Amino acid sequence: AMAGLGSVTVGGALGGLGLGLALLLPAHIFGATGAGDVKLLAAFGALLGPAGVFDAFLRAAILGGVMALAVAVWRGRLRETLYGTAMLVSTRSRAAAAVIEDPASNNRFPYAPAIALGGALAAVGL
Repeated sequence: AMAGLGSVTVGGALGGLGLGLALLLPAHIFGATGAGDVKLLAAFGALLGPAGVFDAFLRAAILGGVMALAVAVWRGRLRETLYGTAMLVSTRSRAAAAVIEDPASNNRFPYAPAIALGGALAAVGL
């Protein structure tokens, strides 16, 4: 709003930036996302404000899940990925997380496209 280019106030931009950091920083601390993913969501927060960044976060989570399934199918690892995820959710153990995150398991993929698309969809109101 300060530059006349959007409807988010300076306070809203700061709140959105802080919420964007808060939403993904724990995932980064535990190794699930990179620092760039955290900064990207924070930047969307500054543009969209708190409500908008939360919408972007939800959309990115859904898109990231769809991407994870697509990557697992593409790599021929759907069964292993679903089993590992079920074990992580049901046991919440570090061992299950370590299996999923093991570089040899070929489970990792870039999350930034999901954040970017989620942020863009939230920005246009979809």
